[in-house]
Amino acid sequence: MILGMDTSSDTMTIALFNDGLVIGEYTTNLKKNHSVRLLPAIAALMEECGVKPADLEKIAVAKGPGSYTGLRIGVTVAKTMAWDAGIPIVGISSLALLAENGLYFPGKVVALMDARRGNVYAGVYQAIQGKMVNVAADGHIALVELVEQLAQGEDTILFVGTLTEQIQLAVTEILGERAIFAQADYTYSRASSLVKLAENLDGEPADNFVPDYLKLAEAESKWLESRGSE
Repeated sequence: MILGMDTSSDTMTIALFNDGLVIGEYTTNLKKNHSVRLLPAIAALMEECGVKPADLEKIAVAKGPGSYTGLRIGVTVAKTMAWDAGIPIVGISSLALLAENGLYFPGKVVALMDARRGNVYAGVYQAIQGKMVNVAADGHIALVELVEQLAQGEDTILFVGTLTEQIQLAVTEILGERAIFAQADYTYSRASSLVKLAENLDGEPADNFVPDYLKLAEAESKWLESRGSE
């Protein structure tokens, strides 16, 4: 039995997975406080599915990148539950999770999350033999720089994740009709994909697990800059 959770963005999604089946999933895509809602949602889903904490064999969590606060909430809950139960924790890239929405697209899939100030968290994936493979490493990059790199080819590219009007305009300005944007129901992560990805991974002890922010939080960056100027 696997419990999975992702709070790395406005989306809060949790799922339970057992013997190859997703037995329950709860997903919202709202700008609300995950710290208040996550634990009650987990408790409600487990009760509805008749699952007890002792039934869990591993915890899966989106490990980043994403919202600094959101990641801390999900990772903290996952680590606490895994440590208390003495079970491993499996971290899955938040971008890999988004890319699962393009599993049946024949070309490259770009998973995007807004990193503000014209920057994005991005990973380029492609389905190979029925599995999404990371063909360009996840990173923190200027959106224009990313799209200029993608413009080197001639293939059609699917974009999933944060697809604001501003981002879509910036992408189409360079890629034109080569850019395809996922429909609304394919732009956010689903914990059902998270637990599926975690099924065959061993995970690691909760004590060793750390999120992957890909960049420092803004407050930390400013603090380091101030220290460097002293």
